[in-house]
Amino acid sequence: MNVFGVGLPEMAVIGAVALLVFGPKRLPELGRTLGKTLKGFQSASKEFEREINKAMADPEQQPSSDIEEPTAKPSND
Repeated sequence: MNVFGVGLPEMAVIGAVALLVFGPKRLPELGRTLGKTLKGFQSASKEFEREINKAMADPEQQPSSDIEEPTAKPSND
């Protein structure tokens, strides 16, 4: 198991330090909060990737801008 370049022994050390710092009563709450945060980042990443893929797959249907292009004025030469 390798998450973000951190193996199982490193995760065990991080967990032990967190247990010592935060205590056993607060640790589950912190775990839930971290899980919800990671889930939010994951869903935002998937939504961003979906929008990018949609924009790249269909470049003709780009949203039109509200800025009109200037029209060429006839020259009075």
